[in-house]
Amino acid sequence: MTGVAAMEASLLAVADAGIDIRHTLFDRFFTAFPDRRASFLVVEASSRRMTDETLQMMFGLAKGESWVWPLVAELVFTHRTYGPLPIGEYDAFIDMTVAELGAAAGAAWTTEAASAWAEQADALKAMIRRARTEWQTALPDPATAI
Repeated sequence: MTGVAAMEASLLAVADAGIDIRHTLFDRFFTAFPDRRASFLVVEASSRRMTDETLQMMFGLAKGESWVWPLVAELVFTHRTYGPLPIGEYDAFIDMTVAELGAAAGAAWTTEAASAWAEQADALKAMIRRARTEWQTALPDPATAI
């Protein structure tokens, strides 16, 4: 089984089990970063979108999809309006997403699946860093812009 196939099998196992990981994911995220809760006007909507996008971006990276970079760049730009977000929060959210997926996937969470998700999590983190650097170079800090 390829990494992509193992990733897909874990996603299908969670879907087949009817598990929505976003609830435990966001509970975990807000426990780690309690001050961040105020940034979310409607957690119900934001949690669904952020969880889906994070999983889709990692799976898209694994498949070599060209749409991932533009989406990451757009999301990093959009997040600038929330003020300075420490890179550690991005990293933690991605890692927590993978951990919650693994917990929900049960027997489908094989060594190969865990390794493939971890590899794509690292790739997504690197892409976020690249987008942040490019936006910081191209545009002034929104807090200081006129």
